[in-house]
Amino acid sequence: MKLWKKDTTSTSTIIEDFTVGNDRNFDILLARFDVEGSIAHVTMLAEQGLMSNKDADNAIRGLKKIQEAILKGEFHIDNTMEDVHSQIEWMLTNEIGDAGKMIHTGRSRNDQVAVDIKLYLRSAILEIKEDVLKLFDLLIQKSNQHKDDLIPGYTHLQIAMPSSVGLWLGAYAESLVDDMEYLSAAFHVANKNPLGSGAGYGSSFPLNRKRTTELLKFQTLNYNSVYAQMSRGKTEKLVAFALSSIAASLSRLSMDSCLYVSQNFGFISFPEELTTGSSIMPHKKNPDVFELIRGKCNRIQSIPNELTLLTNNLPSGYHREMQLTKEIIFPAIEELRSCLQLMQVMLSALSVNKHILQDKKYTYLFSVEKVNELVNKGVPFRDAYAQVGNMINEGSFYFDASQPLHHTHEGSIGNLCNDEIEKEMKKIASTISM
Repeated sequence: MKLWKKDTTSTSTIIEDFTVGNDRNFDILLARFDVEGSIAHVTMLAEQGLMSNKDADNAIRGLKKIQEAILKGEFHIDNTMEDVHSQIEWMLTNEIGDAGKMIHTGRSRNDQVAVDIKLYLRSAILEIKEDVLKLFDLLIQKSNQHKDDLIPGYTHLQIAMPSSVGLWLGAYAESLVDDMEYLSAAFHVANKNPLGSGAGYGSSFPLNRKRTTELLKFQTLNYNSVYAQMSRGKTEKLVAFALSSIAASLSRLSMDSCLYVSQNFGFISFPEELTTGSSIMPHKKNPDVFELIRGKCNRIQSIPNELTLLTNNLPSGYHREMQLTKEIIFPAIEELRSCLQLMQVMLSALSVNKHILQDKKYTYLFSVEKVNELVNKGVPFRDAYAQVGNMINEGSFYFDASQPLHHTHEGSIGNLCNDEIEKEMKKIASTISM
């Protein structure tokens, strides 16, 4: 069944297969949202006198029955159907008769799929938000737990200055705060209703678009009917930027973890059951989870560019390329959620190698501490720097790594400001809500 099919219409099988593509597979994810949009649309049609109350009640009853099947996992799209919209309308018509054919009044597949995708993306963002918050809370917890466990800090992959596990993990917690800003922006764009824009040019029916906006709990609507269609692709790209930002944080944390768990670093470790082995080297405990998170998240960071290349320079109005946005963004959402959840699993089991800085190979890590010690005794900074540099060149530099470090400014080893970071996250996360 095709919503556009006329009695005289016949399409070549090869053309039909090519144009439908992978739509049926991805449309399954849109099914429950298509029903939600249809229920809101039918409710509005009845209120506007475009459908009788009896027909509308029957349609809503039938749609809710289809919704139950979707939620139970009993819904599928038949190969004879072009898409989820056709499947649902066909099922409804079989259930309640000709009234099922009336639900497309004042709609086009263009605005139907646009509202489905907005509803799907809005729901996905809310789920990702919760995944991010769980990882954020874990990072803050681990940061506080290990705030006094010192590790080397690096610049240019050269030993630089003392850091701590608390400072390291707290950095990624704050990184997620900025990522949440991207997610909030994407949510507000996704939370606008395109339904009622028709094929992109509105309708002569007296539709009440503010009513469907209210029924679907959108914050507002895409007012201009042409832009409502133009928001297709743009919304997906903005969501992709948010996914990409989160993915960048996860990828970098994964890279750090791969380094820090290696024998040459040895700052942290994980239980054997969370690592993998080698087929010929019995000593190996490979950080495959972090490597895969790194790889998957690097791929996710390419999604905004892929969507840009797909949609760039298209004129206004609908174009069939928009169909392809689903197979780009939908899998990326599931992939990112999986990475967020696996990162929680790994970090929950994190063990820290304490007192590692007492190893003599990290002696020069404290050169800045020695410079600051001299400055505090009244030596000008440039002179203190030169003195310590000469000590290092002569091999006479010494610093007692067991003595406590006094870093007190905001965001330093001794003052992580995790409470302030938590407040920022709570404030931004609160903007992502229905």
